[in-house]
Amino acid sequence: MRSGGIQSSTWYSASSSSTFPHPPYLTSASRHCRFPLLSLYWVFFVFLAFPLINFSFHRLSISQRVFRISLLSSCSSGLSKTQLSVSTQRNEQNLLSVGVGAEALVTSNAPGVSNEPLVAEEKIGVLLLNLGGPENLEDVQPFLFNLFADPDIIRLPRLFQFLQKPLAQFISVLRAPKSKEGYASIGGGSPLRQITDAQAEELRKSLWAKNVPAKVYVGMRYWHPFTEEAIEQIKKDGITKLVVLPLYPQFSISTSGSSLRLLESIFRDDEYLVNMQHTVIPSWYQREGYIKAMANLIEKELQKFDHPENVIIFFSAHGVPLAYVEEAGDPYKAEMEECVDLIIQELEKRKITNAYTLAYQSRVGPVEWLKPYTDETIIDLGGKGVKSLLAVPISFVSEHIETLEEIDVEYKELALESGIENWGRVPALGCEPMFISDLADAVIESLPYVGAMAVSNLEARQSLVPLGSVEELLATYDSQRRELPPPVTVWEWGWTKSAETWNGRAAMLAVLMLLLLEVTTGEGFLHQWGILPLFR
Repeated sequence: MRSGGIQSSTWYSASSSSTFPHPPYLTSASRHCRFPLLSLYWVFFVFLAFPLINFSFHRLSISQRVFRISLLSSCSSGLSKTQLSVSTQRNEQNLLSVGVGAEALVTSNAPGVSNEPLVAEEKIGVLLLNLGGPENLEDVQPFLFNLFADPDIIRLPRLFQFLQKPLAQFISVLRAPKSKEGYASIGGGSPLRQITDAQAEELRKSLWAKNVPAKVYVGMRYWHPFTEEAIEQIKKDGITKLVVLPLYPQFSISTSGSSLRLLESIFRDDEYLVNMQHTVIPSWYQREGYIKAMANLIEKELQKFDHPENVIIFFSAHGVPLAYVEEAGDPYKAEMEECVDLIIQELEKRKITNAYTLAYQSRVGPVEWLKPYTDETIIDLGGKGVKSLLAVPISFVSEHIETLEEIDVEYKELALESGIENWGRVPALGCEPMFISDLADAVIESLPYVGAMAVSNLEARQSLVPLGSVEELLATYDSQRRELPPPVTVWEWGWTKSAETWNGRAAMLAVLMLLLLEVTTGEGFLHQWGILPLFR
């Protein structure tokens, strides 16, 4: 057991080491990524019971890599990886399905500073992708509409996709008052745009300092500046080489995946964009600069405690529905666990051997999410006598409502109520110099792969990234995904799980239609029995 450790199935511990290969490519499991179709039960739940949920809209952004591009980087062959031991119930298939569990820290191999630009006679652009957030309280409702109108957030069966926008309008209007309270508590709006703009400027400076005269753009998924706005500016500036860099360290089909699917549709219909060479850095949680920057912040915050060696390091990551991992092949959980492992390895090199754990926050709705849950874990730790806790928002590189309100307010209050006396929180990376420099190196290392395999305009139209392995992945997000078998078979005869699911959907639809008829006509069984008037 690690120092300060407690006998709990949620603790990580170090064990054997192994040697890891070169940075990974798309795995077979990644190529078969699927989106789980949300049951109509969920739709009816929204209409009938949604007001009961304390829904925070940023928490619906279901926070890594379904694919990775081969970067021009190298791994030291002697590096080792501590095996993760989350609990006896850990799902080993998550690691096997994405080829994780045998990887090492990715070190930078960017060229040193020279007097000549690395790319001559080319206009280089970098597109940073992020979620976006309302800048003032008036923006909250339309921001929520954009969020819930995304089919990667709320997945409806094809037959009911016409309800996507009406449902998004219903939810956004319903939840806007509660969400405004959350944003009012952190200053009246999200700081995400200002922070992302600052990161873009610092990245631009770092690239120029490394003799890569690039322009950096910001494209938000659900609010200004929208991805479409960034693309228009890229076209106006005449960019000829573009590197797409999502600001999510780990890949998820609902964060980076959603943004890439949007880009896919934009690129396919624009002749200029088809001819522009481009590539994507889909995840970068394993990069040395990122890992060391996170370790630096943790080490600094630990020193603020009276007894740093007794502090539990509490990694809190944004959760995703369990079905995304088990049915859709989302590698988020496996990448998150590996990310924590790499950070702990770095801390151990500095003789920091605190006990630590990983949990998932921001769960919402009637479905099961990744466990352990952050709130339940905090209560459990308090009950086991833990007195000092350092929260680490592991899946966020910018401060926003989930760090400033959910962690700093809700979870801190819960911790104090649970008997934890000393609370600390590691800040998001923001514009930390080592982090920004490493992102610049990642961009530089990806430049040789920009357009490397685009052999024709026709091929380029098939995917955002003209690399064969990534093309297979992105095909699951656009026109070809309708040909993929759904996670639940459309129909099976007999007493099967599929049959139960579709029978239930049909029954719920019939009940809803009867209720609508009762309300609109004023006639029917419920009126005759005197039931419906009781609710008026």
